[in-house]
Amino acid sequence: MPDRLRFIAAGAFAAVVIGLGFLRTTPGIDMQQGQVQSTLDGHPNPADFSVEELQILQRRFGVHGPQTPLAQLFTDGMDQLQPLRLRTLDRLQALKPAILRESARHRVNPMLVTAILFDEIQHSKPGEGLPFIAHSGLVRTHGPAQIGISELIHQKKLPPQPTAEEIAWARDQLLNPEQNVQLLAGKLQRLKREIGLSPNGVLQASRSYLDAKAIATLSYLHNGKLDYPARVLRYMQDPELHGLIYSRRAPARAHFI
Repeated sequence: MPDRLRFIAAGAFAAVVIGLGFLRTTPGIDMQQGQVQSTLDGHPNPADFSVEELQILQRRFGVHGPQTPLAQLFTDGMDQLQPLRLRTLDRLQALKPAILRESARHRVNPMLVTAILFDEIQHSKPGEGLPFIAHSGLVRTHGPAQIGISELIHQKKLPPQPTAEEIAWARDQLLNPEQNVQLLAGKLQRLKREIGLSPNGVLQASRSYLDAKAIATLSYLHNGKLDYPARVLRYMQDPELHGLIYSRRAPARAHFI
């Protein structure tokens, strides 16, 4: 069977399994704090891709391989900086309404959106969010999710050959945090369609290996680095991120003597 047909068949099979699982599971909720990921026991690491899978993804989407060992060491080191983590969590707290709203609208797991945002914000370069840097053309991706202008073209918000004025407008959109979250959720929905998954099924890594593999693939296609999916899957299980997204603040009750 040719690679393209094999990939389409695999995507169709995954879509069927995801659709059946979606009927049994509460949408939009991934692994709850303390829940054991028993459904993935006995399966290979979903963040590992075979040579054949990589070749297919390279031909269809273009990928870049893993970061260099030094870059990976630097990334892991940044994750240990508690002040940086707290600043990232504060930014995610401010984005929580947009994360929940856009995840529900585009039928994507809010923990996947949160994990991607956490990674991109945590490892963002100093100054890249400044408007004059963005409009200088020195950086190609912008905002908390590090989205490029090409994504606005994919989502039909820009023509294939945008003018200078349209590019300037697009950069302003990307620098708007809530618009950026909206574009990220739309990108994940678009990629789900392109790899043959149902746009209505909410993927949950704790539910099945196929869901976890699909999440790893979407993460890979978003960032293009081979070591990125493992980080996203790990962040999706982070208890503090779960608490940030799913906890609710109850109003204080008045006590009368």
